[in-house]
Amino acid sequence: MNKRIFVSGIIFLSFLVLNGYSQIAVNSVNYHRSSLAKILVEADAFPKKDTVISAYYNAPFPEKYNDHTIDLRSFNSKDYALTEEQKQALGIKNNVVGKIAKGILSRGRTDLNEATLKELPYVIDKFFKEEKVANQLVAKWFNRQDDGSFDMNLVAKRGFYDASEMEAHIAKNSVRGVASLADAGEELLNNTFVVVDKMDFINNEVSALAIQTAAYAVADEMERPLAAIAARKAADIAYNKTKDGYSVWTSSYLYKLKWNDSIAAVFYNDYWFDENNIDTTKRNAFDSSDLFELEFIGMEKAKSLVLFTRDKQRKSKNNKKNKPDKTTEEQIIKLASIRNIDNVFTKLQKSYDVFKTKTPIYSTEPLMAKIGAKEGLEGGERFEVLEQTLDPDTGLTKYIRKGVIKADKKAIWDNRYNASEESESEELEATMFTGGGNDIYAGMLIRQIK
Repeated sequence: MNKRIFVSGIIFLSFLVLNGYSQIAVNSVNYHRSSLAKILVEADAFPKKDTVISAYYNAPFPEKYNDHTIDLRSFNSKDYALTEEQKQALGIKNNVVGKIAKGILSRGRTDLNEATLKELPYVIDKFFKEEKVANQLVAKWFNRQDDGSFDMNLVAKRGFYDASEMEAHIAKNSVRGVASLADAGEELLNNTFVVVDKMDFINNEVSALAIQTAAYAVADEMERPLAAIAARKAADIAYNKTKDGYSVWTSSYLYKLKWNDSIAAVFYNDYWFDENNIDTTKRNAFDSSDLFELEFIGMEKAKSLVLFTRDKQRKSKNNKKNKPDKTTEEQIIKLASIRNIDNVFTKLQKSYDVFKTKTPIYSTEPLMAKIGAKEGLEGGERFEVLEQTLDPDTGLTKYIRKGVIKADKKAIWDNRYNASEESESEELEATMFTGGGNDIYAGMLIRQIK
């Protein structure tokens, strides 16, 4: 590894501390981020589909991950559907919702069959294998060209390594024991993730009508007329309160690229070649290889309720005279869709340690970091403070815990999408934390712990 690049960063941070600096530009901190590709499961027509899909594709990419987007950004689950024989082998039954609600709900959503979400992990796996998604992720890491050649430019850029030095070791067939290649595998490729999102956008009136209809059916069975009238009236009240707006449902499935020393050895020995040594045999071998796989980590769901009344008068920071708000229905839907995506990402990060991100400390006076409400902070969450160093014995990146801090519930940064348009108060520039110690300096990394 070119230690000078890494060590120079440590020296720079030490210089800041010794000279009394308590704040640092976050983008000047070199640290290893996980890499992420997002893929959308296409669905049949549902209310406001174009607006929802547009919001998904145009949503800000999660800034604490490297953008590892590949050409395949979506797929239609119907193209990879399971056969009835496969469903039976997997024990999947086609249970459906009740008769009363079925006809009504069919006007508002497309996944009435409860087996849909049960089948989806198998459908995704089939999609991954047939389209060789894992191969595409590896190809992007090594900047694969049309002729099949690779280089280390992207790996070096994200890992702060020397690309020429790494390529020289590969050319000498000295993969084993080379610290920079091993570190890149452990820190970068081994932390490559894919999140597959399935979104549904449902008209709330559909669900409200289903509930009202079911309540009417119960009322019709009542023997006492007054009780039946009261039940119907209660159903009408509930319907009127819940019928406006929409609900955004997101189901997200998290996968991780498998990468270890054995896989790396095969890749460098059997598939790698650069632009100066074109090898058709190796190119074809990589294209047909089943060596690379994606491992299922887990899934989470999130739901957002989008309520609005078309003639509603709103008062906001930019509308202090109670004038009719010009916010369109499409803008409200877009906001809800993007925030719902953020919510499900937060759940994935909290549920699965391997997917948790690291964030640089922005300031020590006061103690602050650029993480906030979008990541689910409410106050009281605990974070370990990590110092990123180089292990002198192995040449690999090492993280040393230097303390534990807590998010200050009185000073949570609202970094949610479009939050600045809603807030009437002066914004924070980052979340404040309490705790830590004298050994903590700007540029150290924090990671949430339980």
